[in-house]
Amino acid sequence: MDNNEFDIPKKLKSLSQNLVWMSESDYPFDIFTWSNQESKELNTHNLLQKTNHSLESPVKVVEIDNFFQRATDEKDWYDDDERETAKKYQTLLETLKQNLDNIQVYKIGEVEIDVYIVGQLKSGDWVGLSTKAVET
Repeated sequence: MDNNEFDIPKKLKSLSQNLVWMSESDYPFDIFTWSNQESKELNTHNLLQKTNHSLESPVKVVEIDNFFQRATDEKDWYDDDERETAKKYQTLLETLKQNLDNIQVYKIGEVEIDVYIVGQLKSGDWVGLSTKAVET
């Protein structure tokens, strides 16, 4: 990674620090970095291995804009705090899209879902955010 790329995980950590992914339970975000030496390409099989999930785990791949849509859309009835949270999500989404290539959102499991938002740096390393969602 070049020097600017070292800043991207730190920037993602800073931007996501006070955010929680809202589902039937709220979960914080964690940041991760995977060397491209371990995985030149990321696919469902590699992701399941890397995250210690069973290779039979159900995986759903979601476009990043679709995943973040309900968090980034500002509703007319939002109060100031809700508008501020939507703006934080908008900034996080833009930062991901500006700094990472090949971004995908992987949802692993059913009901209690592990979520991995993964993209690739210019160096080839993989960086992203992980969280959980509860969907019944």
